[in-house]
Amino acid sequence: MGFGVLGVFLGLLLEVSTHGPHGVPRTSWRHQDLDLMEFSEPGIFNYSTLLLSEERDALYVGAREAIFELSKKNVTVRNKKVQWPVTEISMNMCTLKGKSKERECLNYIRVLQAVDDTRLYVCGTHAFQPQCDYLYFGNFSLHGKPEDGRGKCSFDPSQSFTTVMADGVLYSGTAYNFLGSEPIISRYSPTQSLLRTEYSTSWLNEPSFVFADVIREGENGADGEDDKIYFFFTEVSVEYEFFGKLFIPRVARVCKGDLGGQRTLQKKWTSFLKAKLVCSMPELNFVFNVVHDVFILKGTDRKDTVIYGVFTSQWGNVGLSAVCAYEIKDVEDVFSKGKYMQKATVEQSHTKWVRYNGITPTPRPGACINNQMRLQNINNSLHLPDKTLQFVKDHPLLEDPILPIHNRPRLITKDVNYTQIVVERVQALDKITYDVIFTGTDKGVLHKSVLVEDEVHIVEEIQLLKNAEPIKNLLLSSETQSLYAGSDVGVVQSPTAFCGRYSSCVDCILARDPYCAWHPTNATCVNIFDTASQTLRGLIQSLKGDANMCPAVSVLSQKDYKHVAVKLGSSAELPCLVHSNLAQVMWKSNDSVLTEASRFHLIAENGLLIYSVAPEDQGYYECWSVEWSPAAGKNFSRLLAGYTLTLDLPPRPPHQAGHVVTTALGGHEAATTGAAEGKVETERAALTSALAPPSFTAATVLPPSPPQTDASLTPPPSITVKLQPKVNLLPTNSKGPHPDSRDPSAEYLQHNNTAALLFLFLLFFLLFMAALVYNCYMQYLPAPCLRLRATLLGSHKSAHQPEYRACEAGLIETSAIEKINMAEQPTQNGSQTTQNLRALRDTGYETEPECGNGRVPSLSFGDESPSKEKPFDVDCGSQDIQYADADAEA
Repeated sequence: MGFGVLGVFLGLLLEVSTHGPHGVPRTSWRHQDLDLMEFSEPGIFNYSTLLLSEERDALYVGAREAIFELSKKNVTVRNKKVQWPVTEISMNMCTLKGKSKERECLNYIRVLQAVDDTRLYVCGTHAFQPQCDYLYFGNFSLHGKPEDGRGKCSFDPSQSFTTVMADGVLYSGTAYNFLGSEPIISRYSPTQSLLRTEYSTSWLNEPSFVFADVIREGENGADGEDDKIYFFFTEVSVEYEFFGKLFIPRVARVCKGDLGGQRTLQKKWTSFLKAKLVCSMPELNFVFNVVHDVFILKGTDRKDTVIYGVFTSQWGNVGLSAVCAYEIKDVEDVFSKGKYMQKATVEQSHTKWVRYNGITPTPRPGACINNQMRLQNINNSLHLPDKTLQFVKDHPLLEDPILPIHNRPRLITKDVNYTQIVVERVQALDKITYDVIFTGTDKGVLHKSVLVEDEVHIVEEIQLLKNAEPIKNLLLSSETQSLYAGSDVGVVQSPTAFCGRYSSCVDCILARDPYCAWHPTNATCVNIFDTASQTLRGLIQSLKGDANMCPAVSVLSQKDYKHVAVKLGSSAELPCLVHSNLAQVMWKSNDSVLTEASRFHLIAENGLLIYSVAPEDQGYYECWSVEWSPAAGKNFSRLLAGYTLTLDLPPRPPHQAGHVVTTALGGHEAATTGAAEGKVETERAALTSALAPPSFTAATVLPPSPPQTDASLTPPPSITVKLQPKVNLLPTNSKGPHPDSRDPSAEYLQHNNTAALLFLFLLFFLLFMAALVYNCYMQYLPAPCLRLRATLLGSHKSAHQPEYRACEAGLIETSAIEKINMAEQPTQNGSQTTQNLRALRDTGYETEPECGNGRVPSLSFGDESPSKEKPFDVDCGSQDIQYADADAEA
């Protein structure tokens, strides 16, 4: 049963990875092309803990044995630094436990939380003995009185954990012991006692914590409920039967005012409940069952809060990542109205989780204290009845799942593993608020996406890190319009938009970036948040990608094309750089679309390579970018590059000066490559040779099929296109060679060598036949040739030895599949019989197998049906066989 389920699941993985939907970033920015701000110090690694302080205009970074205060506006500026090394005693104890002195037995800062306006609460692994301390802002120094960090910080720097500080109280999810086998969700408060989860697989079963945050009810809450802390993690399933460990993404909730129980659940959570997060593709029944990071996008109204999460499959070979979004109302409905699950013993040995259909105690188990409870004199969890507390202890799992918005992911990407996510709400010029999603990958790349009418468009991807390593932390500052990414090697600061890198109006509009708009007066793409409010009215922006709003632009004249002169027979490379991964490149030569020819190929980033340039290849070459806009329902084109290709012929001798033909396209000299914009207002059609050759403005092109995203930056479409030979390549206004004129070099290249080729073919054929006849006569060829040879020379085989015929048939007609190498068989006592079996019999074909052991080979030459081994009543080894050929006596 388990293998059957595995086979079905593997088949589903193949279908999803092949046909699953995926997004492609429109634009890719390389690290070396961007002006990013980076911070790192020699000898210090693991800059994975970040804390942004808007009030102090600082970014606090927790690294290995060091804490930094960086400028929020420019992370290259280090304001303060404090060291927190491991003591010698702790180091020795760590090494005695079998840990590495150079890596694991150091102090990795994992917790940075602001307690108040004067200090931070910091925790580190401290050589597998977690410690916490206070860091004061004034002199930027530690208090010097470390506290026990168990339950607040992980022991192992590679273990998962999460923390959040709410009103000076630390909530954390991590492992409580050295081995990491006792996971807990706990609360540490200076004024309240420790509160933690029950140590039971029903509560937490090998969880991997990723995020925690507080969602406040607000003062105007109708029910008067308390604020809630949400924890997100992935754990091993207890309710599903599977052949291995099946992971399930979870969200758990506890109440901020929880005090534990009076008798039952003392110093334990009385409000702990957990539910399943669903992120799946319903059309394929495929589920993303591992959550990597969560971001809670909080609105002005609590009802507008949306929870975003990045998910992958437990089986990483699928290569898909998904972004799912959940409304806070759906989450609260599951916790307040969902059905519980309970354990059921099957056949007195197996424990199974099923829905609880009994009567639920009142007040509802796991609910926060509200006004209705207060009317029943239940003012805190200490007043809850034991029946309710015992039910919570035995039924912490809810059956109802939390479904994403529209019951499907917002975004699915292929060959990308998302590790971090942050989201920002941006109001565009149309007064509509859009969710902009920033996701970091395990290759150091950042994806920026925008949600437009329930569809996600990936605006761009930015290579934040020089090397392909994971982004371990990602923060967003709306004030500085910057993103901060932490990794093992340093901290990188990147702007939220690269509007200035879009050089044309069409490119700026097709990017569909809510941060960017086109300034028609200055002819630049600007950031709307850096522009004065009085100037915003004149800007052009369309989140649907309608570039019709762009002003008309004059097309680049052919006289301004870049002049390229090449020698006859050499290759010419015409570069063309296309920034959009969604655009298709089309080359035109003298107003004719290039489609197929043996010596034309698209190379590199859609450049054109012409092999063996001939005189008819001269003329004008244009590189056009064609991009489909689904919102506008048509293609938009831009002229990216124009070239004038001529031949650079050597000077003629003086006596031939009168017969020299000028092949240059006069008047069109070198000029800088320009880009002009045009519009194609036609229906969607395929990009083939059927495009109208006279003018590109009449062409109809299908939207390009999105290329696959790679582990690093997504390359633009790299398609090798064969181009069709052209009949009339030279423009009418060019000064080309006269049709009657003859180029001596061209005549030499076009010389007819048919007679020479025919002579060489006949010569090689005669040599081959002579070699064939000689080898057949010398008996070097296999059985068919020997038969022919025997037929021609005549047969003189003796009639009184018919048994030899069967032996010979066994020697000659043996299939190559069942040859028996008697020389490799082990010998016994060096007997003479073995030597006779090894003796070589001259059959005219030295590689034929021998006949021995009284058996004939199992497969005969020319027999298509499989044969069976049969006993042979003639001992071939005992016969004096000198020749088995038909001409033995000749």
